[in-house]
Amino acid sequence: MTEEQETNKEMEYNQQEQQEEGAGEDDNLEEDDGGDNDILVLRLACSSTLPVLEQDPELVQEQPDVPRSVSAASGGGGGGGGGRGRPSQNSSVRRNSRNGRREGRRSETIDALYPWATKYRATVHSLEYLLSKGICTITGVVQCKRCERQFEIGYDLGEKFKEIATYVARNKSSMHDRAPSVWCTPVLPKCKFCDQENSAKPVIAQRKKHINWLFLLLGQLLGCCTLSQLKYFCKHTKNHCTGAKDRVLYLTYLGLCKQLDPSGPFDRES
Repeated sequence: MTEEQETNKEMEYNQQEQQEEGAGEDDNLEEDDGGDNDILVLRLACSSTLPVLEQDPELVQEQPDVPRSVSAASGGGGGGGGGRGRPSQNSSVRRNSRNGRREGRRSETIDALYPWATKYRATVHSLEYLLSKGICTITGVVQCKRCERQFEIGYDLGEKFKEIATYVARNKSSMHDRAPSVWCTPVLPKCKFCDQENSAKPVIAQRKKHINWLFLLLGQLLGCCTLSQLKYFCKHTKNHCTGAKDRVLYLTYLGLCKQLDPSGPFDRES
């Protein structure tokens, strides 16, 4: 083979090689293009099968505006407080107003219905004060249990109190802080209309602050009071108000005697 033939053969080989390389690049391009086309076709297929979700304005509900105070209160109750939360300011104001009304409902003083009563509950003036004002007779209303007629009875202040004070001084040590039977079951006055003995029962006011305490003391009729009424007296005169009725009745007698004569032997210790 001549040199010219070898050169021609080498040129043909190079051309063939270049053609093969060019054909390989075209095949790669076709494969790449085919892959892109497949992806594009897949995307189009998916987009065509998936429905487009649009919000229906009639189905959309507007969320109400929640006040910050409400959300804060609901959020604070779940943070370790056992669902209690802090009480609102309005509840505190309502509670304080109720306490204020409860405390202001009862004043320390009242209107005295009797000239021998003071402006304080279950309290009467002293014997010296009453005599200095010319108040010598203490009156009250009784009602006959038989004929049911009411009438007024008057007791001499000095005489009746002396009788009671003498009885207390003589028998106090043997009472043992208990009212005797003569106080627990008092003898009632005689009815002036039907002359029935032991029948005129004192008319005791329903409202405890209106009870005629001095009249009941002088007539030794305190035993006609209920236990609740006697406890009322002891409560407002700073006396022990628990126990049986004979004990509270005993304290009521001594308390009223002490009000009439502060220097008398009417202390529980003596």
